[in-house]
Amino acid sequence: MKSLGLPLLFITLYGSGFVGAKVGLIYAEPFMFLGLRFGAAAMILAAIALTLRSPWPKTLGETAHLAGAGLLTIGVFSAGVFYSIALGVPPAMSALIIALHPIIVALAAGRLLGERVSLRQWGGLLLGLVGVYFVLSERLLVDPAFFGAALLSVIGLLGLSSGNLYQKAKAANMNVFSGGAIQCAVCAKAMFTGAWLFEAGEINWTHDFLFALIWMTVPVSVGAVSLLYVMIRRGEISRVASIFYLIPVSAAVTAFVLFGQTIETSALGGIALTALGVLLVSKPAGVRQGTATKPQDA
Repeated sequence: MKSLGLPLLFITLYGSGFVGAKVGLIYAEPFMFLGLRFGAAAMILAAIALTLRSPWPKTLGETAHLAGAGLLTIGVFSAGVFYSIALGVPPAMSALIIALHPIIVALAAGRLLGERVSLRQWGGLLLGLVGVYFVLSERLLVDPAFFGAALLSVIGLLGLSSGNLYQKAKAANMNVFSGGAIQCAVCAKAMFTGAWLFEAGEINWTHDFLFALIWMTVPVSVGAVSLLYVMIRRGEISRVASIFYLIPVSAAVTAFVLFGQTIETSALGGIALTALGVLLVSKPAGVRQGTATKPQDA
């Protein structure tokens, strides 16, 4: 976390995923789209792991921890958000729900992982949340009809937060290629099972869908998620989680670049508040509690 390189690259790639999801869901149902995405990502990561001769889990217990963390962080999060948007929840509302992720992680990190969150960091977390609200405020469409579907975004939020904590506690040292392949394969199986049980399985194979699928597979699932696991391994989980405040900002900028969607004046102030909040959280505290995890090669 000494350099801003990894966080900035992560938020750029991960934030663009909201735009890719919006495009892809026009042509395929959520479970099927996610099954194809995770299946392709699993094959790419496995090929990289074999080429680089990356180490694979040696025990069934280690593999189970990887699978469990991945199913929560990647599978439950993605399925909840994708189905929430597919059922009519505006992406801005879903993003605002996900923006609670740093708060949940900060509340749990002290008790579960022994990490200390200072008053300055709490101030940064709250400031970041206010900033995200201003970024999204003029795009929020509050409609009681969406509340039920919005609960799916809440489920996605809980999956993301619990998965990140699980990853840090039980699988922080996983190899990002072999471990990522296992996690994506488990998620692909879960998504295809959901598609078989609840969806028609129809796909409209257009150029736009292929572009969305490739983008969500390579830059997002392979690139951004691998970066997330590297940051979790190297830094305190509460600080890593604070970066998620910038995801809606990245999504708004991506939508502006690709589709010409304007960024409102209130959003500019929100971007500044969010950036300040992340800086306050990311600045190292004077004293750290908890056990640091020794980095290892990817």
